[in-house]
Amino acid sequence: MKTLRVPGLMVPGSRPQRLEVGEFIRRLRNRFAKYSITEMLAGWIFSRQLTRHGITIVSQGWPWPKVINLGGEIHTENCQFYSGVRLEVGPGARLEIGNGTYLNRNTLVHASSLVRIGADCQVSWDVVIIDSDMHPVRGQTSVKPIIIEDEVWIGCRVIILKGVHIGKGAVIAAGAVVTKDVAPYTVVGGVPANILQPRLDAVTQVSGDGGPRPRAS
Repeated sequence: MKTLRVPGLMVPGSRPQRLEVGEFIRRLRNRFAKYSITEMLAGWIFSRQLTRHGITIVSQGWPWPKVINLGGEIHTENCQFYSGVRLEVGPGARLEIGNGTYLNRNTLVHASSLVRIGADCQVSWDVVIIDSDMHPVRGQTSVKPIIIEDEVWIGCRVIILKGVHIGKGAVIAAGAVVTKDVAPYTVVGGVPANILQPRLDAVTQVSGDGGPRPRAS
């Protein structure tokens, strides 16, 4: 079976994947079925501002997402950005966004050091993610990395501040201000954000290592 090097399907720090031609055609058809030509064209134009990227989709038109890069790097995989999204990186900083993640309208992500958003995250509108105080604070470190693991849901108008690590599968309720780490598969909310409840569905519960497992009968 013939293989095809696909430069658009990239993982930060890795080489382009090699796909079977049939698989590449299947993915391409799925992409055309899900998104309009306008969204894909806008995504291609927007992606030219990124250091490294996968397939990029831009939805809902004007104002287009904006990049302010003062000498850092922005690495994205296959992602979707809605109107008004703003990505900012400072000198030597790095912003990473994983596969299948979307950023909704007017979300701001600022990296002075490192902001890493995992795969399959859902980020609502008017969210602010910022790893810096933006000015010196006496006796405190003004910049600390933010890590958001895979499958995190972030509600509208959430603010995530410097030094926060959000575990896999966590849910951040609308309007929360996150100032400290969030455990995997937990729901947090409030100002400052605190645990509201575990994130459990009808068949899973959080295991000791932070991953889901079948609920005991």
